[in-house]
Amino acid sequence: MTELRVDQDGIARIEPVIRPHIRRTPVVEAAGRDFGIDAGAITLKLELLQHAGSFKTRGAFANLLTRDVPAAGVAAASGGNHGAAVAHAAASLSLPARIFVPSISSPAKIERIRRTGADLVVGGDRYADALAACDAWVAATGALSVHAFDQAETMLGQGTLALELESQAPELDTVLVGVGGGGLIGGIAAWYAGRVKVVGVEPEASPTLHRAFAAGRPVDAETGGIAADSLAPKRIGELVFPVLRQHVGATALVTDDAIREAQRALWQGLRIVAEPGGAAAFAALLSGRYCPAAGERVGVVVSGGNTIAVDFDR
Repeated sequence: MTELRVDQDGIARIEPVIRPHIRRTPVVEAAGRDFGIDAGAITLKLELLQHAGSFKTRGAFANLLTRDVPAAGVAAASGGNHGAAVAHAAASLSLPARIFVPSISSPAKIERIRRTGADLVVGGDRYADALAACDAWVAATGALSVHAFDQAETMLGQGTLALELESQAPELDTVLVGVGGGGLIGGIAAWYAGRVKVVGVEPEASPTLHRAFAAGRPVDAETGGIAADSLAPKRIGELVFPVLRQHVGATALVTDDAIREAQRALWQGLRIVAEPGGAAAFAALLSGRYCPAAGERVGVVVSGGNTIAVDFDR
């Protein structure tokens, strides 16, 4: 079998395969002054409006539509969003699915998975525990494992977000992307391939990419904080890391308080309800952890809308 290359050509080939099953999510342009920050126009890619509430749906369909699915169906480990995406894709294609999530997964994500009809297993404290349980199930049943980030098909699917974004906002200089295991930023970085600066943003409490860059390889990092159910997989992906090392221009770490403030600002300024992981990239701008140069045109991926309603006006 030919090894898949995670690059612009590969992303362009996968896009028409998954296009009938995904939404072309909108962008909205806002002024930095609307949020009290020293920046010009900010382009927000509203991927939280994707099916199942996040970019993960792109990678899920890329896997299920290009790989052979056995009678045992598919299995996935997730903090929540990937599980919801695989469950949604499997239901759409009439395939059985078993989803493993840790106890820290939010009630909103657990309920979203349950509504698809997938078999749901909740256990362990962190993503790594769910992954171990998923791997054991796959070994016992022969089900198709759909990795949340460290898989070529997954990265290719996520890269279609950048393909869309470039057609919607071709003038961007920089794109800020939240980082967990690295599947999304890997796909985005592979698409732009240095033509646009890609900045990885992650919580201080879960600095997977920061630790990997410092060590020169993927290493274990802390797994805590307000966004732990989406941005805390313990370490960056082994397949992902070479793409990030080649094409990611910078990283930024943000506090939990900054993420909460970004959630509040998105609601108060644009009536966008984002989960903590979905607001992390915007938090870098709002908190000054990433400061654009004069005239720099910045895009921000807002992905992750699987959260309970919160009164951000208080």
